[in-house]
Amino acid sequence: MADPPRTEFLARDVILKLLSDAEVARVSSAEGTASLAEGAEYLDLELTHAGIQRFQRGKAPAMGTVVPRSAVSDATWSRIVAHVSSAKAG
Repeated sequence: MADPPRTEFLARDVILKLLSDAEVARVSSAEGTASLAEGAEYLDLELTHAGIQRFQRGKAPAMGTVVPRSAVSDATWSRIVAHVSSAKAG
């Protein structure tokens, strides 16, 4: 079994490769925001093993490590969800 930091790195790499150039730009722009909207879905690239999460006040992730659902297309988000789900199952 791969060690956790390496597994997270590989998962992060796969997720980022699913994004188009425009989506990468939107995710990068989101890094400059204070936080996500209450209930917004996101994937924390530092905690991919935690899966898709919903933002709750008081549990704010570091914005530089998240892929907000709002920053990517529905098709890309579906691929991200499928990848994260299969990684958790495996």
